[in-house]
Formats: sequence, C-alpha cells, structure tokens
Amino acid sequence: MADIPLVAATDLSAQATPAPRRDLLHTLRPGLLQLSSLPPLALYIHLPWCLKKCPYCDFNSHQWQGQAGATDIPEQRYLGALVADLEAALPLIWGRQVQSIFIGGGTPSLFSPQGLDRLLGDIRARLPLAPGCEINLEANPGTFEKNRFRDFHSAGITRLSVGVQSFNDRHLQALGRVHDRAQALAAVEEAASTFDTFNLDLMYALPGQTMAELDEDLHTALALAPPHLSIYHLTIEPNTYFAKHPPAIPEDDDAYAMLDRITELTGHSGLQRYEVSAYARPGHACRHNTNYWQFGDYLGIGAGAHSKLSFAHRVVRQTRFRDPRLYMEHALAGHAVAQDDDVRRADLPFEYMLNALRLREGFALQDFVERTGLAVTAIARGLEQAQSKGLIERDMTHVRPTERGFDFLSDLQALFLAD
Repeated sequence: MADIPLVAATDLSAQATPAPRRDLLHTLRPGLLQLSSLPPLALYIHLPWCLKKCPYCDFNSHQWQGQAGATDIPEQRYLGALVADLEAALPLIWGRQVQSIFIGGGTPSLFSPQGLDRLLGDIRARLPLAPGCEINLEANPGTFEKNRFRDFHSAGITRLSVGVQSFNDRHLQALGRVHDRAQALAAVEEAASTFDTFNLDLMYALPGQTMAELDEDLHTALALAPPHLSIYHLTIEPNTYFAKHPPAIPEDDDAYAMLDRITELTGHSGLQRYEVSAYARPGHACRHNTNYWQFGDYLGIGAGAHSKLSFAHRVVRQTRFRDPRLYMEHALAGHAVAQDDDVRRADLPFEYMLNALRLREGFALQDFVERTGLAVTAIARGLEQAQSKGLIERDMTHVRPTERGFDFLSDLQALFLAD
C-alpha cells in the first residue's frame, strides 16, 4: 500500500495548465510565520502504473493496457521526466540533505532494477543524501521473480515494502490482487533473505473475513518474522469500484475486536505499535513515514505526487499533474507542478495534528512551534478539549494520544480544525 502523505487532495487529472513557477525569491519574501529552522527533508517518487487496478484503491494508479506486461511501460521517458521534475525543483531545496527516499505507486516493482539504478544515480548526482539514507521501494508479489528483489537491492534499495494484504486466496481474489498465497510467501521469504529490514503490508476487516481467518493471516505473517508490519483497515473510498459496488465487510464492533487481536498478537511477537497502523521491532520503524508524521518536509516528484516544503516565513504544498501522460509532457518541459499554494496559517494546527497524533509517542510542544512557526497558544483550546474528553495526556513539554484517543483518532484530530 502506497505511503502517501496525509493531506487533503484535489483531483487535478483534467487540469492542463501548470501552476505559476515558484522561485526562491518568492519563497523568501516576508510572511506571517517565523520558522527558526527547517525540518528534515525526504524525497517521494511516484511510479503510477499497476498490472491491475484494485477495487479498493483510490491512489493515483493506472492499469497498464499493454499486452507484454511491464516491458511496455514507457520506463525511459518516465524516468527522464522524473529527473527533469527534480531539476526544476532544486532551487527550492538547494543545500538541504535528503534523509530518506520512498518509491511508491502504483506498483514500482514493475520498473526494472536497471531503471531504478539509473534513477537513484541521477538523484545522487543532484542531491546530497544523508549517510545511511533509507531508500524504500514498494513491491507487489504479483511482479515477483526469482532474484528480482536481489537486483533491486544491488541497485541501491535498502528497504522493501511487500504489499501482501492477505495470505488467504479467497480474500486476495475479493481484493482484486494479482498474486496468490504461494507467491506472497515466496516474495516475503526472498525479501527477508535479501534486506536487513523490510515491511509486510496486511489489511483486515476484509469482505467476509472472520476472526479465525484474521488469526490465520496474522500467524502466517508473524511466522515470517517481519521486522515491520503495516496493517490497514479496509475502507470504502469514494471513486473506487468498491464505492459503486460495496462488498459486505465486518461491522464496526467486529473490526474493533480484530484490531484488539492484531495488537495482542503483534505485541506477543515483539512488534511495538508505534503508529496507528504500524508495528515494528526496535530499530525498524520506517524513517520516511515517521518524517511525514512528525510534520517533516518532503519533495514529491512523479505523476500526482504531493510536496510539503518549509521556508522561513511560509509552508508550501505542491501537487504534480496526476495523469501520467500529462505529467511526462509537462515535466519534460520544466513545468510538472499543477498546483502550488501556501498553507494557510489557520490550517497549520490541523495539518500538524493530522500527522503527529498518529504517533504513539505523540509530539513535543517545541516541535509544534518549530515545524509550524506558530505559538503553542494556537492549539491551546484544542488541547484543553482533547484532555477533557480523555483523548490525550500531556505535561509541560509533551502531548500523547491516550488509548481512547487512538481509538477515536478522527474525533481527536477534528478538534484542531480551523473555525
């Protein structure tokens, strides 16, 4: 499952006019915010094609219609567009070190190891990467071939995220996945033998899923000893096949019981729940996603990619063209950005809380001040309401969601919406 920043998205697939180019002088002009320092910077790269569009997926992914599979994807043209996109964005991040890279989709593992090797070489030639920079790649077991993951590792990928979703063939078919249980097991085993750390994606509250079937999925996953496990509740998103033809999924009470079971079994296996949907062994939390949740910066390149970039007096959000053809056309012409806006001062508290409250450890009040350029008084009323409802606990320096806050996270986050 793609790791996409938690921001409100606008469908720009039909937009054909690039946003006015934002230059460095524009970003440095005086503004209402006062950021004393810039947060860590990450790079997100979106590769938009899949073998098949899953019925639950609302990400910017596009089923490839070619007859010969992945070799028909316009890999070289798209890689060239990514590099052109990056070069056009360099003035906005000049001199900043990249802490992590995430290659998401879509199904990035449709791209060849040689293509990804070229891409990472082009990135290193243009951006300073931090020592030990985490470089993530999403992979689908349906694209798994013997030694393919080893080739990705040789190309420079340091962490693989394997989108298994389930080990039950009936549930995989209901989810529209292109792999089966045997392929999922083979892919995870090869990931474990190739990478020092990797992630396994699962989903729960699936159509017709029972508690016994969830247990079987969990026991199978945990027996593979993943150092990181991401587990997502199946949700019916607008503009998906499931929204038009909704399947019968477990009732809310049953889904809550499933989540309790997930937390119990992962805890017994030494995986700690450090974020709402993420469980990890010590030292294996995803650094890239943690940067999102801590309201760090990220440059997003690729079709439909989002960026959040901080400057001394403003926080900026950008969106690239969603349609892959339009994206390549505009990126190669030096104008990949379709939307470019300053985040309103009034919206910053909610945007910060939308991310930071997903973390079990919460956030330091000083981090809120440094990442938003606002005083703590900007969130004082929301904190008081959240504490009175038993959704957070806090002291003079730190705020943490309670168990109740985790269970009712949307209600907690909504307390910080702008009036």
